[in-house]
Amino acid sequence: MPELTTIETLFTPWQSLSGGILIGLASVLLMLTLGRIMGATGVLAGVLTPSAHPDTGWRLALLAGMISGPLVTLAVTGQMPAVEVTVSMPMLLVGGVLVGIGVTYGSGCTSGHGVCGVARLSRRSIAATLTFMLTTGVTVYLIRHVLGA
Repeated sequence: MPELTTIETLFTPWQSLSGGILIGLASVLLMLTLGRIMGATGVLAGVLTPSAHPDTGWRLALLAGMISGPLVTLAVTGQMPAVEVTVSMPMLLVGGVLVGIGVTYGSGCTSGHGVCGVARLSRRSIAATLTFMLTTGVTVYLIRHVLGA
């Protein structure tokens, strides 16, 4: 019988709550000030194809804010947040490709559909978010319990 490995998942309710509040607040502020939906893949696509999206200023500012989070943590706590990647580089690459395919066929990601779309009661976004969550649950189950990875 193969040896089972345990993957520890840390429960961080206060960090998760504060992160969720900040994401929600940023989404609302972007909608109120610019009338735009804060979907991370759409924001990134607008930066990568500036000729198709002339409004790259706010997109660059938003991406800079997303990327600079660990630096804020460093400034506040004096240390960088601990990040431990427990999968191999090939698995990360496969995962990245699958996410890229998913956001392409799903016309967006969890931030655009799950945060902004569900809040607007968009049926398409609710269906997409349910699909994301179901697929995630099945994937985690298969990897942890069927494959034993």
